[in-house]
Amino acid sequence: MGSVRSGRRCPEIAEWIATIGRVATGAEVELVDLRDWHLPMDDELFIPALGDYVQEHSLAWSQKVANASACVFVTPQYNWGYPAALKNAIDHCYNEWRGKPMLAVTYGGHGGGKCGAQLLQVAEGLKMRAITPFPELRLSEEVIRGGVLDVEREFGSCRDAVVMGFEALLEAIWDPESQ
Repeated sequence: MGSVRSGRRCPEIAEWIATIGRVATGAEVELVDLRDWHLPMDDELFIPALGDYVQEHSLAWSQKVANASACVFVTPQYNWGYPAALKNAIDHCYNEWRGKPMLAVTYGGHGGGKCGAQLLQVAEGLKMRAITPFPELRLSEEVIRGGVLDVEREFGSCRDAVVMGFEALLEAIWDPESQ
């Protein structure tokens, strides 16, 4: 979950997406909430590409990322980009991301396309195997202003795009040459 803001919608949206993934593919889907990870900015002595982590949180995060078969980033678009907490979490590692299949599901008043485009650039730089196109979930003005979020009503029309993303992600896990 790419948002750590108070009042965030990310947990509800991420759970909806994870449930779709589980049902559509039978895959094990673990939700990782960045709120649960204390990852101070720039507190390692060396750059992540060297893998010489000394901080306990960096070692634990490195192991969490390395042990994942793939990643699905569920993130809002904030001010035409993705949240700093997500960028920081990505930047805490380097080699752990290499070759890992990834899908981003973005959301916001405009669907999150700019956020997705930025994530794609970072994923390509890290040599991840991005599954595209990224599903974009458009929030209604009512929900943006604090209204009740009914994920099925709000995003039900995007369900097939999410299913296709998970199916392609699973194929990329099984067949590393599939992309």
